[in-house]
Amino acid sequence: MKRIYVVRHGQTYINRYNKMQGWCDTPLTEPGIEGAEKAGEALKDVPFDIALSSDLKRASDTCEIIMKHNVNKDELQHLASPFFREQFYGYFEGLDSEMAWRMIGGSHGYATRQELFAHESIDTIKDWIKDADPYHDAENAEEYWARLDKGFKLISQLDGAENILLVTHGFTIRSLWYRYGDNIPLVPGPRNASITIMTMSDKGEIKIPSWNKMHL
Repeated sequence: MKRIYVVRHGQTYINRYNKMQGWCDTPLTEPGIEGAEKAGEALKDVPFDIALSSDLKRASDTCEIIMKHNVNKDELQHLASPFFREQFYGYFEGLDSEMAWRMIGGSHGYATRQELFAHESIDTIKDWIKDADPYHDAENAEEYWARLDKGFKLISQLDGAENILLVTHGFTIRSLWYRYGDNIPLVPGPRNASITIMTMSDKGEIKIPSWNKMHL
């Protein structure tokens, strides 16, 4: 049985300004760094066998901060991969979040992301993001899961790794809640530097016993 400790990166400047942040990237704010430090303290006694993260800097930096607190910090290796990146929002990258979600959901009768997440499936929302993108560069559900599933296949092949740190992103963690959780509410979403625990059996069965915690 593998235990995967999924952490959302610390607050960034674009988070602070309430803008869409998928593949675009901004540095951690001071509160974001402090949040990562607190996550590191919360997880310091978990003997991680490997540390994984998105290759986007905000996630990679958060991972490095968490690692320096860990009981296994001297042996711990960090693998950053595009498989664990956030949803790609295409044209909506960097836009004001409320404006972007109104553009995505408005034609379907939803004025806010809270309404969207409360009433529609994650995969429907992903498809609507691509449909609303005038360039259609944003990832739809099929494209997104094809990428993320490569990351979880990588995790399943990590022989001997029982405790795994994975630092990723808010919409990605929401997507994992939706796919593998037992009716986990998607509103509100995961807080910056929050911890979600996933288990993966030897047969690849994934469950989420704990989510959106700031401590174990």
